[in-house]
Amino acid sequence: MQIIENKALLLRLRNPERVLATIPKAKVVAQSSGTSDVLVWWGLDEARVLRNLGVKNVPSPILGRYKWPGVFKPFQHQKTTAAFMTLHKRAYCFNDPGTGKTASFAWAADYLLERKFVRRVLVICPLSIMAPAWQADLFKTLMHRRVDVAYGDRKKRAKIIASDAEFVVINFDGVETVLNELKAGGFDLIIIDEANAVKTATTKRWKAINQLITPNTWLWMATGTPASQAPTDAYGLAKMMDDTSVPNYFYAFRDRVMHKVTQFKWKAKSNAQEIVNQVLQPAIRFTKDDCLDLPELLYTTRDVPLTPQQSKYYKLLKEQFIMAAGGETVTSVNAATNLNKLLQVSCGAVYSDDGNAVEFDITTRYNVLLEAIEESTHKVLVFVPFRHTIKVLHEKLKKDEYTVEVIDGSVPVGQRNKIFTDFQTQPEPRVLLIQPAAASHGVTLHAANTVVWWGPVTSNETYHQANARVHRSGQKNPCLVVRLCSTQVERKLYDALDLKTEDMSTLLDLYRQEVLDTSKVAT
Repeated sequence: MQIIENKALLLRLRNPERVLATIPKAKVVAQSSGTSDVLVWWGLDEARVLRNLGVKNVPSPILGRYKWPGVFKPFQHQKTTAAFMTLHKRAYCFNDPGTGKTASFAWAADYLLERKFVRRVLVICPLSIMAPAWQADLFKTLMHRRVDVAYGDRKKRAKIIASDAEFVVINFDGVETVLNELKAGGFDLIIIDEANAVKTATTKRWKAINQLITPNTWLWMATGTPASQAPTDAYGLAKMMDDTSVPNYFYAFRDRVMHKVTQFKWKAKSNAQEIVNQVLQPAIRFTKDDCLDLPELLYTTRDVPLTPQQSKYYKLLKEQFIMAAGGETVTSVNAATNLNKLLQVSCGAVYSDDGNAVEFDITTRYNVLLEAIEESTHKVLVFVPFRHTIKVLHEKLKKDEYTVEVIDGSVPVGQRNKIFTDFQTQPEPRVLLIQPAAASHGVTLHAANTVVWWGPVTSNETYHQANARVHRSGQKNPCLVVRLCSTQVERKLYDALDLKTEDMSTLLDLYRQEVLDTSKVAT
């Protein structure tokens, strides 16, 4: 195959009849030795038809006749990703976090707008990345396009949807609020970022978004961690993308990919990943190692003894499922609850039966945190699983004269965006205390090169996405992830996260191994 003057494709075919019959402007320009040289206009429709006819490796014309606007020069993997998306009306992008998926989607969508294949683009994503990721990146990449964020009360969202914005960005749970307006908005390309948010087909969120998708809708889904918790996570994504790719009912799909161990426990079948790979197609994936010359990302675990106070109450809770401290009672009703309570004690504050926080002495863990901050050559992200512990650390760091801001679920989106911008562009703050789920997706925070985990999370996706906030395109410095660890439970969780194995059965097995063994002390 040759590309002629960025305008036409010259194909050497043994059986040109199907191409000539399907593409009216195709013509034979030479014949020899049982083959024909066929000249075909290099357009997007023609490229897609040729691929459907089985002609391999037909490139998208975006690679030849597109100017790639914006302040950044695209990496080759970003061009390849954008080209792939333009060739597929329905497709997945599973590129690693930090590989520049947003820009790839922006260029691909801009090309389709430029060529009149689509008229308007709707981006559906988590609330936390609407402005700092999508709006900011679209502005840097497509300054000639009109972009707006549909956020606020219903009237404000509706007004933005009815505007002349070519790109509208909305959060997942905002879709149901203005569903009728979105249906009438003329969106013929829908991009769903962090698509694991629609993995469950029975939720109101999934059902609302699915109503926006017609047979003519372009649909692109992006996530760096497809089916990260269980193979059944693929069901909702596949059903929304192409409802013929999976059975009508979830339980039928579950029976294909998992087998029942007990009444409440299921295990993946040996061919589960193969089935998931089949139903989540067509898809493209680049890992960081494939495409970016990023500085090294190192991991280290620092052992931190519990304080005597923590050890006392940790042992009580571990052995008896109940403890009393500070006038409050803490009771665990089952294994999973007790695991969570033990993690809270290790992190410095446990929630009582009445919902109040019982604080513990965290001197040893806090001193190691200060060491990690002082050793860092640049700014620092500290991921803290529990909100009350964030409050405690915020007060301590401010008292020790560190400039520090907090990102958790209670911080309004406008304030959150300002904190992210200041962190990236201003000398202060030096430290961000973050509840992991509040900033584990989409946001670029490579002003920092050190990530500290105050305690482990139980979600593999959240853990690896959070680490990717610093280790992404634009990072110039070696990066370090520091995990603080005081107990065998925490160590086992970190090990599971490293192995990318997580589901509730794994956590309960961990509990049985470590928590129910009352012969062990809390170390």
